[in-house]
Amino acid sequence: MEEVEWTPRQPRAEDLRVGLISWAGSYLSYQPYKNTVTATAKGLGRRQTWEILVSNEHDTQAVVRLRSLQGLYLLCEADGSLCYGRPRTSHHGCFLIRFHRNGQWTLQCIISGRYLESDGEDVFCTSRVLSAYHMWTPRPALHVHVILFSPLNHCYARADPTMGRVWVDAPIPCLEECGFLLHFQDGCYHLETSAHTFVSHLDRLVSQPSTQTAFHMQVRPGGLVALSDGEGGILYPQGTRLLLSLGSSPHGGEEWFILQRCPTWVSLTSKARKFLSVVYDVEVCAASEHISPMSLFQFECDNETPTLQLRSANGCYLAQRRHRAVMADGHPMECETFFRMHWNCGRILLQSPNGRFLGIAANGLLMGSATIPGPNEEFGIRLANRPFLALRGRYGYVGTSSEHDLLQCNMDQPDCIHLLPCRQGIYHFQAQGGSFWSITSFGTFRPWGKFALNFCIELQGSNLLTVLAPNGFYMRSDRSGTLLADSEDITKECIWEF
Repeated sequence: MEEVEWTPRQPRAEDLRVGLISWAGSYLSYQPYKNTVTATAKGLGRRQTWEILVSNEHDTQAVVRLRSLQGLYLLCEADGSLCYGRPRTSHHGCFLIRFHRNGQWTLQCIISGRYLESDGEDVFCTSRVLSAYHMWTPRPALHVHVILFSPLNHCYARADPTMGRVWVDAPIPCLEECGFLLHFQDGCYHLETSAHTFVSHLDRLVSQPSTQTAFHMQVRPGGLVALSDGEGGILYPQGTRLLLSLGSSPHGGEEWFILQRCPTWVSLTSKARKFLSVVYDVEVCAASEHISPMSLFQFECDNETPTLQLRSANGCYLAQRRHRAVMADGHPMECETFFRMHWNCGRILLQSPNGRFLGIAANGLLMGSATIPGPNEEFGIRLANRPFLALRGRYGYVGTSSEHDLLQCNMDQPDCIHLLPCRQGIYHFQAQGGSFWSITSFGTFRPWGKFALNFCIELQGSNLLTVLAPNGFYMRSDRSGTLLADSEDITKECIWEF
């Protein structure tokens, strides 16, 4: 079989969404019940999230519309007031965005020529004379666990903890070292590696965030970002080894990266505890007791349906072929690459399009032959590139607050939940200080337990999961802000981005 080049996925809608922060530090927000727009919110939530729809883009500016998660648009009226609804004409709701060198945006109404501004509470378009009140700072709204892809070098950024450096040399983002946490604080960004060190201005990884790890971010519609130190230096790959470091003379767009959510890579094991691996280019078998790059599969799942695609590191998808054999030679649009997933206490069953369940044959090959699943059709599944979780629910991230002794689910920034694998699908949740999650009789959580408890993780989408807590209930977000485990069924509040 000819070698297949790894093709980065196209940006998803969530990669193109931003929050817009005014000069006063508040977010542009829509009020769905009042049909109004304000700038009073202090955090980035669903009502502060806008999708940037580009109709024309050129270098330092673009013509765009801003669409909310409810599908309605930011609209400027003739009197300069702002509202929230559907455009009445082809130019209604269109703005000219200008990208300024400090990373900020200005938005000018195409019809009136007036700039979008805020007085710290209300939002309007009344002035044609540009000032600091018209500046908006874009903040990417995607989940904070991200990867950075260089379209010029066709590689991903990779932290190297032994060398204390970051290289842009990973052709496939299957390693945990390719994932970074993007922290937003005081208008700047801090890049934290999977080993909890920070990218710095000094071309090396450091242990703590500081002014030396703070970067300004330039954001372009489409998920493109560039990071600078605010003093003329900008991060880009340099030298023959593509060291990510500050410089002043990038060529041909070297400084631009595509910012995307960290993908989910998993390993699968058979009943005999052998890893599923791709051998001889395309065959899939369970023969090895040791994990290798060919034992890793990207978990790609439609959030609306329980259908799953598994992409191998060879760039192809697992596909059901003739004679019931499963081969790693599929392409993304083939119906034979879609498998229906079923969960059983943290173990996964995969059903092929012909209705048969995948299992391990006597010769170790992966086959789709069983009409009724049994233990041979259950696979252990483990997150391969996630040593920790950062969970985001309907009301924010899961984390600790100085104002509460219980874990909260409405935080602007997450706490990392370190995963200690116990058995397939079962993990111990460890807090950042080394203690364990504990659960109260009310189904609430504290992060300073002395004993490890069992949490069952089940993947529900490419970056979505549910957690079955030790008390037998699903963990969910609550409008009050308190994290709870009291749901017998999987509801929207039980779904977590990670």
